[in-house]
Amino acid sequence: MAAIRLFALMEHEDDPKKCTAAKLVRLGDLREATEIRWIPRGALVLDPESEKALSKEDLKAANRFGILVLDCSWNKLAKFPRLKAGLKHRGLPFLLAANPTNFGKAQRLSTAEALAAAVYMLGEKSQAEHLMSRFKWGPVFLSINKERLEAYAAASTSAEVVAEQNRMLIATERHKDEPTE
Repeated sequence: MAAIRLFALMEHEDDPKKCTAAKLVRLGDLREATEIRWIPRGALVLDPESEKALSKEDLKAANRFGILVLDCSWNKLAKFPRLKAGLKHRGLPFLLAANPTNFGKAQRLSTAEALAAAVYMLGEKSQAEHLMSRFKWGPVFLSINKERLEAYAAASTSAEVVAEQNRMLIATERHKDEPTE
């Protein structure tokens, strides 16, 4: 099967040399959608404010229409251009960043990390590995999130992804509370 098509709406507010989306565009792994009308109706939008988590339920839409990422600062999401109707907004579950700016921080993923997580969760592990191979720190992202990504990829529905996320977060909290010797 062909790789999932990836699109980005970019604000161009980052240093182009440090912007993961810009690098993926330069390398041909990501297509910049300079106009909203270029994005196929039915595409999935990675949206941290979405109430529904990405899951295998979204595989058909991803394969047919692609995945769109908004490449802008998190505090500017509300100001981002209004997206056309027909796009399916999906959130990513709990993951840790490996990018140099936010290493180890929860949910502070670069555009490349978000896209790699999305395609991994949809069963395109080799595409995720390819995307992350473009960055020195990229394989670390897959490594530190391997258990999470595998669990999310095994889930069939959005509800199952959220249940896996909650299970792992509770297990982590319990482990923190255990006495050390």
